[in-house]
Amino acid sequence: MFREIRRKKQLLSQEETIKIMEKGTSGVLALLGDNDYPYAVPLSYVYCDSKIYFHAAKAGHKIDAIRKSEKASFCVIDEDNVVPEEYTTYFRSAIAFGKVKIVESEEEKRKAIEKLAVKYTPDDEEGCLKEIERGYNILCMIEFDIEHMTGKEAIELVRNKKTQLNK
Repeated sequence: MFREIRRKKQLLSQEETIKIMEKGTSGVLALLGDNDYPYAVPLSYVYCDSKIYFHAAKAGHKIDAIRKSEKASFCVIDEDNVVPEEYTTYFRSAIAFGKVKIVESEEEKRKAIEKLAVKYTPDDEEGCLKEIERGYNILCMIEFDIEHMTGKEAIELVRNKKTQLNK
């Protein structure tokens, strides 16, 4: 159903791909937008149990697109080092494909926003809870259920790994 990566030597393991998703602080959610134009929007997120959660307002382009089509992709860039003298970029990234939905259950919504808050402010539980309470009624949580996920890195990084292992 999903394409295989063409450059298999550059494919990251599932564990490495998950680490990118866990570590990242922002990614780009791609949806089918107005007039069937792609709509890609950068977002803060939290990855947990093969799902990704985002927060949003209850209305807007993103919500309209989700209601129109549940299919989506989400990309996180872990490394992006331009190497001008080599005319290349040393990159590492992950992309997920799956289905998005608006979280309807109050219990799930609360758990999701708390996970998101803890990711970005792990040392201020009290502050997180106050901020959640302040905006909770106007908050919408989105769940991205991952169906397929891959990671890829520049061939130069693959070669660097092999060199390090051979030392």
